[in-house]
Amino acid sequence: MTGTIGSTALYLLFLWLISAAIAAWMADRKGYGERVGLTFGLILSVVGLAIVLLLPGRPGSAWKLDGPLPRRGGGGSGLPESGFAEGPPAVVERGDASSGPGGAAGPGGAADPGGGEGGPQAGT
Repeated sequence: MTGTIGSTALYLLFLWLISAAIAAWMADRKGYGERVGLTFGLILSVVGLAIVLLLPGRPGSAWKLDGPLPRRGGGGSGLPESGFAEGPPAVVERGDASSGPGGAAGPGGAADPGGGEGGPQAGT
C-alpha cells in the first residue's frame, strides 16, 4: 500500500520539475528571463506553466522573431545564419612564425637549442 503513495509522489515530483523547466524556457523565449518562468513553475506548478503560456512575447524576443518553437538546427535566437554573432572566432598562432618546432631555426636562422627566448639555456 505504501508503494502506491511513493510512485504517485514521484510522478507528481516529475510533473512539478518538468513544468518548471518548460515554464523557464518559454519565459526566456518570450523575453522575460528564465527566473520569471522558473518562479511561476516552481511555485504554481502546472498553473504557473499555463500563466507563462498566456504571457505575450516582448518585442524583439526569440518568441516574436522565430515563433513559438525554434527552428531545428540551432539557427534561431536572432543570430545570422552563420551562427556567429560577429563573425568567426579569431585564429591565434602560438610562438614565433620564423622558428620551427623545437627551436630548429631561430630568428637569425641559426639553431636555437633552448626553443626560443627564455628557454632552459637562456642564462648559460
